[in-house]
Amino acid sequence: MSNPEPANSRVPPRPIRTWGFWETAFFGAIAYGVFMLTAGLALAVLVPEALATQGRWQGIAVIIGTPPAIAVLWIAIREARREFAEYLALNWPSQDEFGRALLITIILLAVWTLIAPRPDADAAVLNPYLSVAGAGGLMMLLVGGCIAGPMMEEFIFRGFLFRGWSETFLGPIGAILLISIIWALSHTQYDWFVRSWIFVTGLALGYIRWRSASTWLTVIIHSATNILSFFTMGKYT
Repeated sequence: MSNPEPANSRVPPRPIRTWGFWETAFFGAIAYGVFMLTAGLALAVLVPEALATQGRWQGIAVIIGTPPAIAVLWIAIREARREFAEYLALNWPSQDEFGRALLITIILLAVWTLIAPRPDADAAVLNPYLSVAGAGGLMMLLVGGCIAGPMMEEFIFRGFLFRGWSETFLGPIGAILLISIIWALSHTQYDWFVRSWIFVTGLALGYIRWRSASTWLTVIIHSATNILSFFTMGKYT
């Protein structure tokens, strides 16, 4: 009969941790890269190049690319021995925090209404992104651009990156600033004026995330803002 294994010879469990600055940057970049790769491959496989810029197909690509990106975050968080919802601050906000976030959003939208350049109506109609080919295509655009996309971005930026970077030398304010810069630069489809406004919006979303400790609240605000933007861009065809 063999002797039992001594207790002190067992391998101790890995400690619960928050990923540091570079680990957070690495996993965040992988998650966003997986999203871009998966969405790009979906467009390449599903539709000809001439149709790839249409809103309905862009929406479908975002829907397809979102789950793999979130799966990368789940793996990273599990490797840190943390709960997914806890690490990403997937908490429901209080009524006061929701009201504060709504007020900030209304102010931002009011300012944007005043400073935004007026689009050329003819250019808006000809924009292939606004082509959705009916109610089904419009639904795909809205689900992709106003639900899946905001969820994926908020989970990565205000969820995962903020969790890691706010507990490093950056602190919460430095994390909000850096994340807002990266988030704005990631929107390469827009000109520098719009990206500058996205940076300002990122600062507001970062503040909301910090104040409320709720990434779900930033998902809601991001989603609502996108819905309003889509319905004011032009005519859907």
